[in-house]
Amino acid sequence: MNIYLPIAEVSVNAFMLLGIGGGIGLLSGLFGVGGGFLITPLLIFVGIPPAVAVATSANQLVASSFSGVLAHWRRKTVDFKMGSVLLAGGLLGSMIGVQLFAFLRALGQVELMVSLSYVVFLGIVGILMLIESIQAMRKIRRGRPLARKRHSWVHGLPLKMRFRQSNLYISAIPPFMIGMAVGVLAAVMGVGGGFIMVPAMIYLLGMATTVVVGTSLFQIMFVTGFTTLAHAVANQTVDAILAVLLLVGGVFGTQIGVRLAPRLRAEQLRVLLAVLVLLVCAKLGLDLVRMPDELFSIGEVSGHG
Repeated sequence: MNIYLPIAEVSVNAFMLLGIGGGIGLLSGLFGVGGGFLITPLLIFVGIPPAVAVATSANQLVASSFSGVLAHWRRKTVDFKMGSVLLAGGLLGSMIGVQLFAFLRALGQVELMVSLSYVVFLGIVGILMLIESIQAMRKIRRGRPLARKRHSWVHGLPLKMRFRQSNLYISAIPPFMIGMAVGVLAAVMGVGGGFIMVPAMIYLLGMATTVVVGTSLFQIMFVTGFTTLAHAVANQTVDAILAVLLLVGGVFGTQIGVRLAPRLRAEQLRVLLAVLVLLVCAKLGLDLVRMPDELFSIGEVSGHG
């Protein structure tokens, strides 16, 4: 069943969009990542213009993140104080990112920039995730515990705060900067930023994995909501019909993911996610270098004189 999207100005199968939203919601519930690093490329693959895909996919992340936060809040695995510091940085970064997006769109370079950004980020994240997951699986097979570094130079910075839910006493500067970087990515690439924030919270801040997922989703929910509103006002690139279809699919997918997460082995899932990320990266990269079917567009120009 095809449905016309007025802002995107294309017709797309509604069930396919529901499936995309559901699949991204499933990843959100399993890993605590917003899933925007996959949903925006997938929307581009099905014919949605990149500018609309970036702005509208952020809206879907609000729904899936909110659904996930509720589930984790019931389990008391959300550090709201840490989430608030991440959120403060995220809102500032989002404002910077929206202005950068508008500037690039005015130059006519936003589509190239979005595609290049995804190729670079997905390539780096996919390779690092694959290496880390394979190493973790090898350690488990050999019976070695998975060690996690608890202290680093980050813990010696000023402006320290106590985060009781995460059992940490660290500077507020690193989480604020992590949040700001994620906010810029949310605005420019239409991502929640969880694929960067979750590893940073574990390996840089030393947070316990039990609270990382819920806290990540808490920050993503508000930052992507603000980003969606800012894009709608500044760039008019949010397609409401597309957003609703993705939102409905995302809510159901997230609840399934949250229920499946405790039953599945994280290392094996991360390998599969890494492979999926690298496949999307490869497809985007090929689209950038592949020769178009038509090198020139010929049209009739009417005029007088």
